[in-house]
Amino acid sequence: MVRTCTLKGRPLALQGPELKPGDKAPDAVLKSSLVDSLRISDTHGRPRILSVVPSLDTSVCALQTKRFNEEAAKLASVDFFTISCDLPMAQARFCGAEGINKERLKTLSDHTDVSFGRAYGTLIPELRIECRAVFVVDAGGVVRYAEYVPEVGNQPNYEAILECARKLG
Repeated sequence: MVRTCTLKGRPLALQGPELKPGDKAPDAVLKSSLVDSLRISDTHGRPRILSVVPSLDTSVCALQTKRFNEEAAKLASVDFFTISCDLPMAQARFCGAEGINKERLKTLSDHTDVSFGRAYGTLIPELRIECRAVFVVDAGGVVRYAEYVPEVGNQPNYEAILECARKLG
């Protein structure tokens, strides 16, 4: 069975597995800058929220990223990451323009090989972007919350995400 999400009601196929709470968080290599990379496995040791967005240059993605930036100031025991296929330079420009604290909320780019999207089941191959999704991963690398937002233009369930993260932090 093909997994899908919708964009303005139009069905789009998703590539990769559907992660569920209790699954081991897959590894993937993402770009933290034009030259630097980060492995998801290198972020173990603290609870973290992996906020996945199609593109920071869209209104809902911007709202989601700004919301998690605000929440990161309140949850110092949790690491926050925003992941998209945007180039690292575009992510940096967005963070600068929107006042995102890159120490609290780190942006990671899946642009190079979309390994994150394939591993986490968020890749929309037709558009080469990620669907909207959020994962809360505990310090040991186990997924404790997974939400694939069915309609790309909708926001995730912030309260459920933050409640899960608070319990881990």
